[in-house]
Amino acid sequence: MNVHHLELFYYVAKYEGITAAVRKMPYGIQQPAVSGQLLLLEKELGVKLFNRRPFALTPEGERLYDFAYPFFSRLGEVEEDLKGEQSRHLRIAASASVLRNHLPALLGQLRQALPGMRLTLLEAEPSDIHGLITNQKVDVAVSILQDRLVDGLRHAELLRVPLALHLPSSVRAKSLEDLLEDDAWEKGKVGSLPLLGLPAHEVLHKIFQAELNARQIDWPVTVEVSSLDTVKEYVARDFGVGMGVAAPEERSVAGVRTLVLEDFAPMVVGAIWQGQLKPVANAFLELAKQRAQSLNSGTSSV
Repeated sequence: MNVHHLELFYYVAKYEGITAAVRKMPYGIQQPAVSGQLLLLEKELGVKLFNRRPFALTPEGERLYDFAYPFFSRLGEVEEDLKGEQSRHLRIAASASVLRNHLPALLGQLRQALPGMRLTLLEAEPSDIHGLITNQKVDVAVSILQDRLVDGLRHAELLRVPLALHLPSSVRAKSLEDLLEDDAWEKGKVGSLPLLGLPAHEVLHKIFQAELNARQIDWPVTVEVSSLDTVKEYVARDFGVGMGVAAPEERSVAGVRTLVLEDFAPMVVGAIWQGQLKPVANAFLELAKQRAQSLNSGTSSV
């Protein structure tokens, strides 16, 4: 049985005629199309479902209407319930560091303002963000902004975070130059210690290497890991020097100190979304802007 034909029959039976049903159905459809599809339904079932003039359901039509009524009569109610649930559901993608260090207090503040809020928090790297948003897996993401976004995506800048090198405490270097050696073959500079970093496709890796290349420094990643937190853990165990950032309120790791690269272009962090934000996501964005402003000024308020 064609479910669309059954839906048309429900409206015709409810409003006692095709003409009245066409006027009151929640979507546009022409009267001849309704008549034709109901004839197909009757042909498929092999029974007559109603008399046209005057309108009256046949016994078979009464049975079918009794069957269809509980489902179709509650569609509007279910739609409202689902819309209400969806409007309270906030789905966020961000890095592990952002999820752990910055969102708990912010989302706690948001939950106080919206007690019925439901949350889905997804740990994701910058390379995953565009797909998550365009496939409507998340409402908003907090991630690195770089170059031109995919058409249809919108963004708001939140923070500019300095790039940095994470050094084992045993390394006494006070500047980037202290970590470099002359390359006699290329007439440039090379890193004196192994470099730990993210995979080559990650945005931070690209930004970092672009800054090194601009200074004719050859320092490829020789220890590749999946997250910046992991970088610091391995630096603490003397695997080398780690690429990273000097993020506000970032978790410190024993045995690791951070050398801020003041003359490198900063990493720009922002919120990314698609289309019109629903109210709960818009409320999150406004709080994120407030938190970013407090971090920029050095006075965290959430």
